[in-house]
Amino acid sequence: MISKIINMAERMKDEQDRLLESMFESAPIADNGFSNQIVRRVRRKLWLRRITLPVAVGIGLLIAFRPMAALVTGVYELLLSMPGDLVPSLEGSLPSLQLIVTGALVLGVAMFSLSMLED
Repeated sequence: MISKIINMAERMKDEQDRLLESMFESAPIADNGFSNQIVRRVRRKLWLRRITLPVAVGIGLLIAFRPMAALVTGVYELLLSMPGDLVPSLEGSLPSLQLIVTGALVLGVAMFSLSMLED
């Protein structure tokens, strides 16, 4: 169902409306496929950008997997070789969960505020 107001507005056209309609109803300019080439090139670059980052991350993860596994193994062996009374003393120096959550919330609010300032 179309509103009567919209129908009346479409029927009432002044000289400027008719002039604008005639300008936009003209045939497209022949450019021998130039527009299609530009659109194709832009789409190709867009897909290239979409694919490049995940591929680079995957290659980086493959390269870094063995050193990371060696690092984790080394840290685990180091923790096993530590005396038993050293680990509880390190636990006291770690921040509490409440402090970590508060810091995360402050960071989130700061990031949100900065994004609002950019707009």
